Amino acid sequence: MSGADRESDEAALYPEPSADARELRKGWTTGACAAAASRAAAEALLTGRFPDPVTITLPRGQTPSFALARRERTRISATAGVVKDAGDDPDVTHGALVLSTVERGAPGSGVVFRAGEGVGTVTRAGLLLAVGEPAINPAPRAQIRAALADAVRAAGGDGSALDFTVTIAIPGGAKLAERTLNARLGIVGGLSVLGTSGIVVPYSCAAWIHSIHRGIDVARAAGLTHVAASTGSTSEAAVKALYALEDIALIDMGDFAGGTLKYLRNHPMPRLTIAGGFGKLAKLAAGELDLHSGRSQVDVASLAALLEDLGAPPNTVSRAGAAGSAGEVLHLSAGAGVKLADAVAERARATALATLAGGIAVDVLVFDRHGALIGRAGP
Repeated sequence: MSGADRESDEAALYPEPSADARELRKGWTTGACAAAASRAAAEALLTGRFPDPVTITLPRGQTPSFALARRERTRISATAGVVKDAGDDPDVTHGALVLSTVERGAPGSGVVFRAGEGVGTVTRAGLLLAVGEPAINPAPRAQIRAALADAVRAAGGDGSALDFTVTIAIPGGAKLAERTLNARLGIVGGLSVLGTSGIVVPYSCAAWIHSIHRGIDVARAAGLTHVAASTGSTSEAAVKALYALEDIALIDMGDFAGGTLKYLRNHPMPRLTIAGGFGKLAKLAAGELDLHSGRSQVDVASLAALLEDLGAPPNTVSRAGAAGSAGEVLHLSAGAGVKLADAVAERARATALATLAGGIAVDVLVFDRHGALIGRAGP
């Protein structure tokens, strides 16, 4: 997947993967690796010994063990490192070294988190963390606190008083972050430390949808009144230029029209533009909210019927009904002088409005593969 740090760890919220997907190897989130490194570093700080491998307990009760790739100890701190294994998921952080440096904090200070090399800092409101905080999400923070408590208990304490400063670093993370949406979300300087369950499920949709939601949150917090949700990079660049939108207003919707529209229904904005190619938006026009080629298909027969409604010659309608792709139907409509892309945009807009259930102005733009506007509907 492209886009933000899309760690696929929330599969329980979505349908079960296919049999083929279930055969893929699962992995560990950056948050789980940070928690393991933190436990090892804290235990070394307290006892002088690094547990290797180090075992942590995940939120759902799993107890994975992690080999240490780095261990360093000074008079006042200890550092441990774990190499992230994302399993068979195409995660941008697969193979990255996740480091945790743990120091004692002042009594009563609690756990203080800091961003080391390659971990970003939040600079915009609307995310799960306050501006100025290191981009270590709440769930990983909770996992790290639990790991620190285990380290304290292993050292003979009761784990109730946790006064530590924890610095998480991912060497090379700033370069990896260039392949994510972090900069658009206002996370600068590196990656986010993510993960809800601690487990990466290969090719799960959940983390992409998570990044869509965070993009909407940031746009709302910035006071924007208009966002554009696009199915791909070509339509995104075209709608950005057409409306002179700033990057923060651009939502990388991909195939997840439903995830975008349903979140906006509960977190509305005054105006939404949906931008995409003809084939994807033809699916939305037919009422499909998942536009992925493996989960929905273009209904060529419906497009042919729409051509007939628009007054296309019978021969064109017949050829369209036998077409092998949406692009072929579009080509036939152009030859007949029928504005099929406009009609598809209008029907896609109707689907969006019905899903949003009112309160948001919507326009739909259809672009060709070169970014030229070929159809539109709405204000």
